[in-house]
Amino acid sequence: MRHFIISISLLLVAITAVSAGEVRIVPSQVDDRKAVIATVEPVRQLVARARIGGTIASLVVKEGNEIAAGAAIATIADQKLVLQMQALDQRIRSQAAQRDQAKTDFDRVQELQRRGVSTQTQLDQARTALDVAERTLAAMRADYSVIEQQMSEGAVIAPGAGRVLSVPVSEGRVVMPGETIATFAEDRYILRLRLPERHAQFMRAGDKVQIGARGPQGIAEEVRRDGLVRLVYPEIQGGLVIADVDVEGLGNYFVGERTRVYLTTGRRTAILVPPGALFARAGVNFVKLKDGAEIVVQPGEVRPEGIEILSGLRDGDIVVTP
Repeated sequence: MRHFIISISLLLVAITAVSAGEVRIVPSQVDDRKAVIATVEPVRQLVARARIGGTIASLVVKEGNEIAAGAAIATIADQKLVLQMQALDQRIRSQAAQRDQAKTDFDRVQELQRRGVSTQTQLDQARTALDVAERTLAAMRADYSVIEQQMSEGAVIAPGAGRVLSVPVSEGRVVMPGETIATFAEDRYILRLRLPERHAQFMRAGDKVQIGARGPQGIAEEVRRDGLVRLVYPEIQGGLVIADVDVEGLGNYFVGERTRVYLTTGRRTAILVPPGALFARAGVNFVKLKDGAEIVVQPGEVRPEGIEILSGLRDGDIVVTP
């Protein structure tokens, strides 16, 4: 019961303070946020390359397509492989006939040797001839499998899921092994920051940042989203520190699109007032003090804690709110 009475008393005090509408100005420490430009980039950029040389027989993708991992995007045909396979097929048939003849000769000599008509030397020679014929046939079949594998590698496979960024080839074009057929952006995007190296001491993985609105929306009216610094690269390149930011909902952005990012570059002292304390007259912003004086102020950044006042108020002032 005593705790309940204390709670009611505190609530009445709070209501009285709110109804009074008085705010004492006390400078506070706030995060010093800077607006920088970040670029939308994929976490990884994938490249589909030709594994064999030949002519592009079919091409089923174009810029902007969404591709699943393992999907066939092009077919490369090499007529020389077809001719080699046909020639090797005939050689295999010929060698198979020679192997059959060697097997027949070996069986005959083996039977004669069992009857005592043939010598051991003739049997050994027949066995060697059969072994050579079988091994030669096996080597030819292995060569045939190699050509089959080369022909199957004419199918260009997407190395991962993502969006096609560029296709620098066309049907009927001759390509060489290792040549790029298509470039993909992995379906996960990040914002990449490139900041002056003086900001390196303030950037840490896990820091929260704010992402500005997409497009030409006014800075004062934009709706900001939260992001998280996922990686700060340990190398400074050209006086710039590079960091990656994770943000939800970047899938419909263009790769290379730029957007505003607000990040903390330190802390500073600022004067904040509630939004309701400001009123405008003739294009000038005022606040009203407890003694009835109306003071011209210069508002600054709008923060969750209130509106920053750049000039016009000082420590100890009591501002009256509606």
